[in-house]
Amino acid sequence: MKIQQFQFPSDWKLGPVAESFDFTGKPRGLDLSKNGDEIPFFRMDQIPLGRIHVSEFTPKPLAQLGSGTYVENGDLMVAKITPSFENGKQAIVDIETDFAYATTEVIPMRGRKGHSDTLYLFFYLLHPEVRSDLAGKMEGSTGRQRLSKTVLGDRFIPLPPLPEQKKIAHILSTVQRAIEAQERIIQATTELKKALMHKLFTEGLRNEPQKQTEIGPVPESWEVVNLATKAESFQYGTSVKCGYDIDGKPVLRIPNVVGGHIDPKDLKFGKPKKSELGKLSLELGDLLFVRTNGVKENAGRCSKFNGELSDCYFASYLIRVRLDPSVLNPDFLNEYSRTEVGMSFLSEKAIRTADGKFNINSGTLKTMLVPVPAIEEQEEIARTLALIDDKANNAILKKATLQNLFRTLLHELMTAKTRVHAWNFKNHNQRNRYGINDSARGRKTSTAARSTS
Repeated sequence: MKIQQFQFPSDWKLGPVAESFDFTGKPRGLDLSKNGDEIPFFRMDQIPLGRIHVSEFTPKPLAQLGSGTYVENGDLMVAKITPSFENGKQAIVDIETDFAYATTEVIPMRGRKGHSDTLYLFFYLLHPEVRSDLAGKMEGSTGRQRLSKTVLGDRFIPLPPLPEQKKIAHILSTVQRAIEAQERIIQATTELKKALMHKLFTEGLRNEPQKQTEIGPVPESWEVVNLATKAESFQYGTSVKCGYDIDGKPVLRIPNVVGGHIDPKDLKFGKPKKSELGKLSLELGDLLFVRTNGVKENAGRCSKFNGELSDCYFASYLIRVRLDPSVLNPDFLNEYSRTEVGMSFLSEKAIRTADGKFNINSGTLKTMLVPVPAIEEQEEIARTLALIDDKANNAILKKATLQNLFRTLLHELMTAKTRVHAWNFKNHNQRNRYGINDSARGRKTSTAARSTS
């Protein structure tokens, strides 16, 4: 973001980050043992992406501290090494003690009392153009480039009066917390589905006794059979050349087969041969299995075609399995193929080729062992799991909408296209002595903060 191209209000200041924010350094003579024999230590993998605060740390004995970066509670830690910086790794320290240590690959900084707001800086550094500009000035060898304090400190920042900084930060943090809430829903539903899939495919829905089979325990009434005995056909896709020009028919490829469904975003087009037109067209309920991949666990990945595209075909690196839904429900098999047992059956049989990829073939698919309950129970299990998918997909859509809103607000607020100086927000100024807004985050104030209030 070339901020010189924007017209800012007369009460906004424009200047280097270092003129308005401080880089944190360890105070001379500080007794590190004042909080005990251990000190909180932040590893790089504990500094989050897409979250404002970081509270997770590793307690480290003082005797084993060695090197590290001194940080204080309420500091903004900015990852300085590639690719962590480019990816947006940064967070504000939120712990029970006054100070901690972190990896040497962070730059800790904070706002100046009565002048600048740490949370405002946090969001400013998330602006994609700001981050891209700073990333272009990183120094060092390829793969080990770092952002220097000097470069970060010299970066110009538009700085409104402190009350407006806090209002801007309040608006953006409200949206960010809403994004985090959707992420928690997505994570919770993902974990719930994984647990429920294991339960349903081993215990069923009828409270039956179990029997041991080659794929583990299943209800007594279930069959365990080779897929070939229940499928109508196994078919490889077209090998015609495909491209992004909208010329010909849509042809699904490996990137389109993800997460159990068809993703039509990265779509290519081709002209199947006349002999392929009837044979390779996709129908509602067809299953597509990935037959080759550079990652072994992805060989055999499956997705169900739900009519996302009309007059659609599939490429040769995929195998189409067509079922009779009155015998084996496609949704049921699609879900089973994504269980730990279902995935491992195919990936473990994948053969590594000379080019380093892992392959399965139709013969492998035909021998895949699948559990087969009565068709009514298959359909009920599929519906149960689909309800969880609906909840997760709803959260994913909400998250995407909120992320778009966040990007728009971030740009408009930081460039003064939208002004909020006259707006009133309840509680937006209620932060503890570390600059952390406890009421907005819905958690109790830390013991250390309470002792000063």
